[in-house]
Amino acid sequence: MDCRPGCAACCIAPSISSPIPGMPQGKPAGVRCIQLDAADRCKLFGSPDRPRVCGSLPPEPEMCGANRDGAIRWLTELERQTSATAR
Repeated sequence: MDCRPGCAACCIAPSISSPIPGMPQGKPAGVRCIQLDAADRCKLFGSPDRPRVCGSLPPEPEMCGANRDGAIRWLTELERQTSATAR
């Protein structure tokens, strides 16, 4: 499955604890990654500077849903569940 153009839900909804160029402390959940361009594409895609976790989250029908809003909801819920169990 390919990413939906203009979605970027996986670059907004989840938190990323590893450093990202321009975000040395990582990225909080619900915050747009600084490395998204105006078309919501990753400027680090294919770069060794891209956090490993980003490459480990391939698009899947269940996660991506029918549209961006569905993907944001699914990923936000996953973030909530994993954050709750991490405490």
